[in-house]
Amino acid sequence: MATKTYEEINQKIKKGEAVVVTAEEIIDIVKEKGVKQTLKDVDVVTTGTFGPMCSSGAILNIGHSNPKIKIQKAWLNDVNAYAGLAAVDLYIGVTEVPDDDPLNKVHPGAFRYGGGHVIEDLVAGKDVKLRAISYGTDCYPRRKLETLINLKDLNEAFLFNPRNAYQNYNCAVNLSNRVIYTYMGVIKPHLGNANYSTSGQLSPLLNDPLYKTIGIGTRIFLGGGVGYVVWNGTQHNPTAKRGENGVPKGGAGTLSVVGDLKQMKPEWLVGASFVGYGATLTVGLGIPIPLLSEEILEYVSVTDKEIFTQVIDYSEDYPNGIVRSLGEISYAQLRSGEIEVNGKKVPTASLSSYSKAREIALELKSWIKEGKFELGEPVELIPGPESGLSFKPLKERAVE
Repeated sequence: MATKTYEEINQKIKKGEAVVVTAEEIIDIVKEKGVKQTLKDVDVVTTGTFGPMCSSGAILNIGHSNPKIKIQKAWLNDVNAYAGLAAVDLYIGVTEVPDDDPLNKVHPGAFRYGGGHVIEDLVAGKDVKLRAISYGTDCYPRRKLETLINLKDLNEAFLFNPRNAYQNYNCAVNLSNRVIYTYMGVIKPHLGNANYSTSGQLSPLLNDPLYKTIGIGTRIFLGGGVGYVVWNGTQHNPTAKRGENGVPKGGAGTLSVVGDLKQMKPEWLVGASFVGYGATLTVGLGIPIPLLSEEILEYVSVTDKEIFTQVIDYSEDYPNGIVRSLGEISYAQLRSGEIEVNGKKVPTASLSSYSKAREIALELKSWIKEGKFELGEPVELIPGPESGLSFKPLKERAVE
């Protein structure tokens, strides 16, 4: 079996000789040339996804005021930022909302502004209002601080997302007789619509389903800048049920990622509001997959017809932890605009943008071809199906 190495591919990238294609483009190339010839001809396949990713946030070091302050509580544009790190280190989570947000008291709540919007504003170069309080100490005597901060003036600012790039996800429907408001969007009663949120054949972890090339140190496209995989993400479940092609048939792997916020762009980090549910951030993320072997090439040539997910009722089953699938659906069917559930034709819609995922894959492709982006060889792969690691739902852990 023919093999390549990271070093060989990076040498070709430095010389401007690397052949790079997207996860869309590789499908037709393999059909035309076959696996063996394609492996000789192509070095890297780029992937992309652009969708809401709640488990995200940014770490900011705002620098010391005069006199100095040890921040106890802080707000950015009236959105609470966690201050329990150090004197002037803050973490702003994307789902946090202002203290005076009415939430769902007037149902459904609008959640017009949250932590994700704060991050978008920072990346867009806007001034953000900082308000902070402290109990005061001898070395940090200041008790109150109100000022404007701007990303360019911060000592450090980096995006740190504990769970991104979910490997496959549910298709959400509603069997009840009422409208429901969820993180999968507004879902109409009586199977009125079906929402999903994965870019299918372009999605990073669906092109490396067994995590053969992705791990600690993998260099990625993150929010329009360069980022890195630093760990598996929270709720990483490599032992999920899979097809013969290795692709999971439901939620499985996740990634923890980090990157310099000052490199990023607002078109790839967009604050989002989910009516009746909350605020979040839509994140652009892309991963290059080196074609190290025929096995890797076969994985990256997967098509939407070969990727399946489960149709789940979000009115009763999902919120109550009832494990039941109403059917298994391919992404080709989902992207057609209509699926059949319980004998009824149901219109579909995606929360993630396929066209934006394509843009990310193409952008990453251009970076590599121009020699601006070399592959980061992981020092350790994220846990795969043979690792023994699995995600246990709360119910199985007897949490009341």
